[in-house]
Amino acid sequence: VQLQASGGGLVQAGGSLRLSCAASGFTSDDYAIGWFRQAPGKEREGVSCISSSDSSTYYADSVKGRFTISSDNAKNTVYLQMNSLKPEDTAVYYCAADPYLGNVLGTLVAGSPLGLTYEYDYWGQGSLVTVSS
Repeated sequence: VQLQASGGGLVQAGGSLRLSCAASGFTSDDYAIGWFRQAPGKEREGVSCISSSDSSTYYADSVKGRFTISSDNAKNTVYLQMNSLKPEDTAVYYCAADPYLGNVLGTLVAGSPLGLTYEYDYWGQGSLVTVSS
């Protein structure tokens, strides 16, 4: 299983970016994917997560209403649309996946706060997002 995150960059406050997480090697259509971020000197933070089986989602309070997670199951790709970006959103963003949960557990995890702290099996390499003020 491999995860490839892309789409980061430099944007002014108030702007938008869309991150992509392309997954390969999944043997099932049921998986949970989470987006995390880590700013310099800070602990890693769960941002959002989604279940591929029914598109259940969950968001951290810090991004709710500004970020939208979605999935394209045909492409095994999950997106994180980030709008109204703030300087405090600056971080390296990682996607992580668990392709073994199945549809019931995947929904339970990715549709709840569990998805932001779950120990995912696979991690992408990270994509830097820098928001200037």
